[in-house]
Amino acid sequence: MEELQASLQPRGLTLSTFHDKGRSLLAARDFYPVIISQEPYVCVPNNSLSESRCDGCFSKSNLKKCSACHVVWYCGSSCQKLEWKLHRLECQLLAKLDKERRKSVTPTIRMMVKLYLRRKLQNGNVIPVTAMDNYNLVEALVSHMSDIDEKQLLLYAQMANLVNLILQLPNNDIKEIAENFSKFACNAHTICDSELRPLGTGLYPVISIINHSCLPNAVLIFEGRLAVVRAVQHIPKDSEVSISYVETAASTITRQKTLKEQYLFTCTCVRCNKLGQYGDIQESAILEGYRCRDNGCSGFLLRESDEKGFVCQQCGLIRNKEEIRKIASDIKALSDKASSSGNLQEAIVLYKNIEKLQKEVYHPFSIILLRTREKLLEILMQLEEWKEALTICRLTIPVYERFYPGFHPLLGLQYYSCGKLEWLLGETDDAIKSFTKAVDILRITHGTSTPFMKELLMKLEEARAEALFKLSSREDS
Repeated sequence: MEELQASLQPRGLTLSTFHDKGRSLLAARDFYPVIISQEPYVCVPNNSLSESRCDGCFSKSNLKKCSACHVVWYCGSSCQKLEWKLHRLECQLLAKLDKERRKSVTPTIRMMVKLYLRRKLQNGNVIPVTAMDNYNLVEALVSHMSDIDEKQLLLYAQMANLVNLILQLPNNDIKEIAENFSKFACNAHTICDSELRPLGTGLYPVISIINHSCLPNAVLIFEGRLAVVRAVQHIPKDSEVSISYVETAASTITRQKTLKEQYLFTCTCVRCNKLGQYGDIQESAILEGYRCRDNGCSGFLLRESDEKGFVCQQCGLIRNKEEIRKIASDIKALSDKASSSGNLQEAIVLYKNIEKLQKEVYHPFSIILLRTREKLLEILMQLEEWKEALTICRLTIPVYERFYPGFHPLLGLQYYSCGKLEWLLGETDDAIKSFTKAVDILRITHGTSTPFMKELLMKLEEARAEALFKLSSREDS
């Protein structure tokens, strides 16, 4: 790790180890925008039977399937050339598989095959080795193998056997391959576009050193396949850099459960250390609990000691447990029907009915109600019902503002969505306000040089120009 430490030093970072969380990345100087960036050691697009992406840039446009292996897609010759050193070996191996066996080559299997082929190419000096790009960094990643149950270990062993069958390399260690699958589960990152929509999966061994916090001081954003970590607040020298591994708009119990199941550790950040305290109980009850039956009361509910109902902590009114259970049952029945509906018009009616029932039972700031409204917004946008979409989008903003930190990318993106709808509907002044709020956040999380941010900044300028034109037209008349 000495080479990595030396490579991190000019970047103002240092590697340290803590007994309770292992390796950590610390600031060796005061930080505020970009902290570190890294290309993936290996990555794959999230291809499926219904959707394919280019292996080089993850684009969905102008795709052509590799004529030899019939597995990998490219958008053009530049991406194919970029990937050729690695894909040349992978292609030969995949082409040998029969048609049925190729169907078993999932993105995760492919990523593991590419991992070993890249190691082979680096060992043979075909691909250069650097302090930030070498297999030793993969070996140093935590696997948590001792914490995995037998069922998962068996699955990793089966996947390792398939990888070994594909690679046909001498001296391959099945146990090591299985352990690397566990490393993928704990350390790989979902590669997203600028609007945080998932595109693929990548392994970034240096980025993976950065630990989790439910109140992080940095954010991970992708520019193409490049992982970029940016500070969202001032990070003083000797402070640990942290990002969030999970959705932070959730109760402490939910976050802890997700982290334990996916990453096999218990978080001890400042938010999680408040578990059981009044403020944490209140936040959890609002996020995932029920509303007072008095529509004019904004209180949150806690279960009665005899567990027959729920008591409002503000006005003292009690909600019957059976009443809530009945509404929850109706919501589930509608949700099951909505999730299986292939008709957008039918789905929108179902989700509107779900929202109506949820408003009766869940707190106005409930994350459950928010998710339904996000789904409604998604469908309304597809149906081009712009006015109704704007109404729903505006309903989500206060919840985002309450539960996300001031410089959270999801908050910035929601302002951006709101602004686009307002501008489309001719509400230029409101659009300017929304675009400005979006820029204030996203310039911190995304920078200003990406095509996405340039488009946002251009929309803001066009909206301002339109507002000035309208103003001058009114003055002239």
